[in-house]
Amino acid sequence: MPKATETTLVTPDPPLATPALESPELRYSYTIARGEMGVLSFEPYKSLILPYWAFRTVPIAQKSASVLWTIFESYIERGDLVGADMTRKFIQMGMTRAKRYANHKGGRKYGKDGVELEKWSDKEVDDVEDAKRREKEEASNVFKTYWRRCTASEGYLKLKREWTLEKKDWLKGQEPGD
Repeated sequence: MPKATETTLVTPDPPLATPALESPELRYSYTIARGEMGVLSFEPYKSLILPYWAFRTVPIAQKSASVLWTIFESYIERGDLVGADMTRKFIQMGMTRAKRYANHKGGRKYGKDGVELEKWSDKEVDDVEDAKRREKEEASNVFKTYWRRCTASEGYLKLKREWTLEKKDWLKGQEPGD
């Protein structure tokens, strides 16, 4: 897949598919979970949304977050909680990944041995590296603004409540002997 750039990050037209609305098994196999859990493994949504996610520079992060917000709103309007929540997770992941690059040289939090790598110290940062760090921090803040909009969205919160109740009922109906 080609890397996202400012010119390739455009709102999808027509809107992205809503496979969870067509399949109760898919819809209720989804787990909202904590933070970004499952964002890179829940198909087909991962493959639908991933091409619109990028954070390399502030302009790219701004465009990506804006497009992802439009996708989020589209899923809300069509009643697809799974699509909306997956999009929220990508927005949140933009915030956390950009922040990781701002905090850790090379963007790696852990070494090959699993031990957390040291964060940059002001002593080791030259002007070029400091500019890169600041840019990633700004990119993180761009996504953070959109993430807060997602988590505060009345439409999202309503869909989440409804979906949670529907999933409980669906799971009850799946129990053996019913």
